Amino acid sequence: MARGPLAGRIVLVTRPREESEELVRLLERREAVPIVAPGIEILPARSAALTRALRELSEGRFEWVAFTSPRTVEAFASRIRPRDVRAKVAALGPGTAEAFRRWARRDPDLVPRTFTTEALARAFPRGSGRVLCARADIAPPGLEESLETKGWQPERVDAYRTRMPRTLPPDARAALANGHVDAITFTAASTVRGFLGELGPMKGNPKVVCIGPVTAREARARGLIVHAVARPHTMEGLVAAVERLLAR
Repeated sequence: MARGPLAGRIVLVTRPREESEELVRLLERREAVPIVAPGIEILPARSAALTRALRELSEGRFEWVAFTSPRTVEAFASRIRPRDVRAKVAALGPGTAEAFRRWARRDPDLVPRTFTTEALARAFPRGSGRVLCARADIAPPGLEESLETKGWQPERVDAYRTRMPRTLPPDARAALANGHVDAITFTAASTVRGFLGELGPMKGNPKVVCIGPVTAREARARGLIVHAVARPHTMEGLVAAVERLLAR
């Protein structure tokens, strides 16, 4: 009887637990053994700046709103109605675009072909007016500065907050300490930082697989050897990269 290409391979998933379902499902479909080991936790953002930005968005005072992850879409969806998004919409990557589509029942106006903030900035047309940039609190700068060079007035707002857990779950710690982990997947630079901050004893040589170049740069900067970068920069691309490295 044929077995899946990753049968029995243990893969750590460092996404936040509430966002790990898709990656876990894709790995299990290939008969891998995923272990969720969140590098970060997601918390709601409650600030006067976010409240003011949402009000001004509903008043039509922004030309564009840029969503940089599905989580930023969900943060807005928990606070306003789709009809309150009175601006053109830019979405970073197919997951973000689909999250917006499900909520707003319309397509984003701009989705870059490459799923990085640099590509999002390049894809933006030149123009003038205000652009609301919905970001994580620890997202690196760069997008707003790039938009400024094209004539826009970007205004960054934290759509959600992140927190680094103090320790890994027991099953992840045990697998690492016993040298049983075959691969570790990272889906954001913050998951790299959080995971390494939690990391205890580790045996073996698990493969490090990153979803995109920004995440890979962070991993290398912190001393990790990156064995593969997903292409495209999606969950499916990430699993395909794991499969190429580990398929029996």
